[in-house]
Amino acid sequence: MRFLHLSDLHLGKRVCEFSMLDDQRYILEQILSLLDSKPVDGVLLAGDLYDKPVPLAEAVRLLDWFLTQLAERQLPVFAISGNHDSADRIAFGAALLQNSRVYVSPVFTGAPVSIPLTDEYGTLDVYLLPFLKPAMVRHVWPDEPVETYNDALACVLRHCPPDPAHRSVLVAHQFVAGAACCESEEVSVGGVDSVDASLFDAFDYVALGHLHSPQRVGRDTVRYCGTPLKYSFSEARQHKSACFVELGPKGEVSITTAPLTPKHDLREVRGSYMELTDRRNYEGTAVDDYLHITLTDEQDIPEALARLRVIYPNLMRLDYDNRRTQTRQELDAPAKAEQKTPLEHFADFYQLQNNQPLTAEQAAAVDVPALRRFLESQLAEEMRQAETAAREYRFTVLMPARDYDPAAAEEDSILLQGVVDCWFETPEGITVVDFKTDFVQTEEDVAQHAELYRGQLAAYSLALERVLEKAVTRKALYFLQAGKTVEIS
Repeated sequence: MRFLHLSDLHLGKRVCEFSMLDDQRYILEQILSLLDSKPVDGVLLAGDLYDKPVPLAEAVRLLDWFLTQLAERQLPVFAISGNHDSADRIAFGAALLQNSRVYVSPVFTGAPVSIPLTDEYGTLDVYLLPFLKPAMVRHVWPDEPVETYNDALACVLRHCPPDPAHRSVLVAHQFVAGAACCESEEVSVGGVDSVDASLFDAFDYVALGHLHSPQRVGRDTVRYCGTPLKYSFSEARQHKSACFVELGPKGEVSITTAPLTPKHDLREVRGSYMELTDRRNYEGTAVDDYLHITLTDEQDIPEALARLRVIYPNLMRLDYDNRRTQTRQELDAPAKAEQKTPLEHFADFYQLQNNQPLTAEQAAAVDVPALRRFLESQLAEEMRQAETAAREYRFTVLMPARDYDPAAAEEDSILLQGVVDCWFETPEGITVVDFKTDFVQTEEDVAQHAELYRGQLAAYSLALERVLEKAVTRKALYFLQAGKTVEIS
């Protein structure tokens, strides 16, 4: 029996505020063409059918069209809800859909019941297990010791052991420990949502969703098929494919893939502004691909985003990589660094930042006590210990207009440009820091001035989340004159 394993369609998704709906329909049409040329006995959809719990109407219509196309081909479909989906909405009309052999996981109320299929080798049981959280399982089995995601999955699978005489396929949507992640996924810090691959040992094939990179976990038959499209620039070097799995006699499973070609590839391009705008360099290339362009010019190019979009209309992200923006510089040896005064440290930083030395007049204007207070602060120590840090981080990004104006139309976007003074990354997430030189003396002054910058810091943090595709978990203002750090909620 032969299946097509798909997952993480994320219908309705926007990448850097570009709608993927046209690209998603294109790739679904390509998948249907593959099914016409490579017949299967069923389609496994392993969750995250939509990108949001309340999907766009256009996304709902696209899924409806795709399921209808599969049903018209007399193909049984086995679909579950993922962490991006609303389990209730996915399960709507499940009993009616079953009449068309479209089987959808119900809202979780207990162990899944097998769906039996038969072929010349006997019975094959399909189990549909939607995305699980420990609280959902504790609600069903309050007396079971369920604390972690691993406990939750183990508990459920204990209540639905597959018949060892039958072949069995489990469709699930969880993060299996040891699998590789990429930026477009939602995975908990520290892997607290991970489950052990050994829990699936009783199943002949486990069709997984949740992670966007195609990969096996533990054994070949516990597999993430990956997304049919690239949804982040961390996936730019990946080659997406459709995954076909064939189950012969008990114990015999073979897996093959077929490449998928997107309407627009998602690529990263690097070079100077002159190189990228030279017709000889871009003529004949796919200039309408979704691009992340990194400019290597030492000086910022005025209106670079708008000017580059004349040639590259689907430019999603623009940044710079030069001496000013490079965050990992060769540092002095510790012994030598400890011998320097705060002013000497500042002069080194100034030269690194501006590619020219600090003048005597500028040095005289430096508030050395304020500089010393900062260098000795807890915030500075956290920056020194950070896994990654960036200063003077310039960004240009399209943002949903509704993030700033609730009255804006849903499809409207605004172009936001700015410079983040500093951000750094810890295991808990991204911290954004804005340095302020306001004349403040009292705690009341600090609080009043902090309130003035709350909106700007919130806007910059939202933009940074879009650019980095990581969560900003902390926002802080540092008032240099007062030597005060203010956390902004």
